[in-house]
Amino acid sequence: MRLKAGIWIKAYIRRCASEGVPAVVVRHGDDDAGAIFIRVNGLDGTSLLFGPAPAGLDESQTDRPMMRLFDGRAVRDEGVDEFLARQCQFDSDLWIVEVEARDGRHFLDDWIFTATR
Repeated sequence: MRLKAGIWIKAYIRRCASEGVPAVVVRHGDDDAGAIFIRVNGLDGTSLLFGPAPAGLDESQTDRPMMRLFDGRAVRDEGVDEFLARQCQFDSDLWIVEVEARDGRHFLDDWIFTATR
């Protein structure tokens, strides 16, 4: 059984808070099954973005695997805003969480899917 999105978000925000890193829900999606996007704002005009990994990943060790978007690069905030706006048009149930971390800390290491070849 997959962990509900709302519960995953609450736990993630609590994890960030325990490390002294601010994280807030910017867009509230479906409590049960909404897709989750994590934006790590570097507070310098750029952000990292993480989103749901493609469905059907047999190698995934988590029930909500995440992937680095934009090839893991920090992108200008305007580009991230445009990307997320397009995603919202496609999926009205998605969540967006924003983390403020100049050093790029995101606490998603255990959730990031890395393709093996």
